[in-house]
Amino acid sequence: MRSGANKSMGNRLAGKVIVVTGGTKGIGKGVAVMCASEGAAVVISGRNEQDGASVVQNIQETYGAEAMLVRGDISREKACKQLIDEAVNRFGKVDGLVNNAGIFPRGTMVDTSEELFDSIFAVNMKGAFFCSMYAIQSMSKTGGGSIVHMGSTNGYKGGKELAAYSCSKGAMLTLNRHIAANYARDHIRSNWVTVGWVASEGEIELHRNRGLSPDDLRKMAETYIPSGRMQTPKDMAYGTIFLLSDEASQVTGTELHINGGLGL
Repeated sequence: MRSGANKSMGNRLAGKVIVVTGGTKGIGKGVAVMCASEGAAVVISGRNEQDGASVVQNIQETYGAEAMLVRGDISREKACKQLIDEAVNRFGKVDGLVNNAGIFPRGTMVDTSEELFDSIFAVNMKGAFFCSMYAIQSMSKTGGGSIVHMGSTNGYKGGKELAAYSCSKGAMLTLNRHIAANYARDHIRSNWVTVGWVASEGEIELHRNRGLSPDDLRKMAETYIPSGRMQTPKDMAYGTIFLLSDEASQVTGTELHINGGLGL
């Protein structure tokens, strides 16, 4: 551990290299930080260099773990390749990939434009597909690995105002099952986390623009979510750490619901 690290570290991911897309904020940031706290070297991707640098600095100073940012837009295939290539060039391998990057602009089935549809699928599905593809190519040479897809309750049918987003998450669910069924012999596992209602920065900003404060959101959640509260990035991270770890060596193709009973 580097000097200056001031928090104890676990070892559930010791020696592993974990790539987290959309790791500069929200769920991705929470997952990246917890991976580092469990001994992993962490590579995060994102478009905001300032936010990414802040996460990397936090990981290095708090846990003394190795971390790096690969800035890029994973809606472009070459950015997905660059992400995995830079992780391998720096650390020699990739043990885990968390497909977290996603956007969720509103639009019903009858008012979604082609441009909106394409932008959602480019990030949420195309990015996950090509990041997984390059990760699998690398993992198959180094003994395997674990891929975790950050899904959504909307992936099963979806809210009316989230038509394209819901379909993109449904496609991700199929991607999860495809990888699990076809790459288990290569010791590559693939699992899905059903994300509930998380008060991420994007979610808070979206509802603030609609005149709702974070307190308003929490009160809505108390009524709407069976568990009585919104989920947090830390809730998502706990489950993701398990799926990335050797504790889950026989877990693949699963759907881990971390949603407080929402959508069941």
